[in-house]
Amino acid sequence: MEAPLPRGFSEEQFRAACRELDQPAPVAPWQLLVESMGVRIYRLYDEQSGLYEYKIFGGLADCPPKLCADVYMDLDFRKQWDQYVKELYEKTYDGEKIIYWEVKYPFPLSNRDYVYIRECQEMDFDGRKIWVVLAQSVSVPQCPEKPGIIRVKSYKQSLAIESDGKTGSKVYMYYFDNPGGMIPSWLVNWAAKSGVPAFLKDMQKACRNYSKRT
Repeated sequence: MEAPLPRGFSEEQFRAACRELDQPAPVAPWQLLVESMGVRIYRLYDEQSGLYEYKIFGGLADCPPKLCADVYMDLDFRKQWDQYVKELYEKTYDGEKIIYWEVKYPFPLSNRDYVYIRECQEMDFDGRKIWVVLAQSVSVPQCPEKPGIIRVKSYKQSLAIESDGKTGSKVYMYYFDNPGGMIPSWLVNWAAKSGVPAFLKDMQKACRNYSKRT
């Protein structure tokens, strides 16, 4: 049996995430969904899936970019500050690092889980230092679907972080997932409008606690 081709991300994907930090605002057909707590969230309707892709622009005051990237990449620490994590770990299968992540959904909805690869690179982009994290779902035979949990088979995320010129960070995030099943529209709207700013606020707090630990 032939060894599977290594999955991963191209240099261009990392550079594309860097370029987004310079975009004043996504143009049509992207729509501004909400602006709150210094965070702007845009969405784009995906005809094929009937779901939305999201772009998020914001800042994390008093959190330097390297610290943000370290906190974001530290899975064990994430379990302490992200209340929606049920299970989260990284394992190596056939030489490939895979992350398994189960997310708590509100009753009576089933929890969702993700199996994905990710990579973090510190980029030198036109003389600027930008940390980029890319993630995407993959299929791994060693991580079969579990009863009672809905597997998210289509998940893509990119994150770019650079200094805001002071003591904090400028942040760009792209996000798409297909949570499967019937998700009520109120929950989709809540996740986009309130969940994302709340996540960034939690991450800001986590950065402060993380720097105390090290």
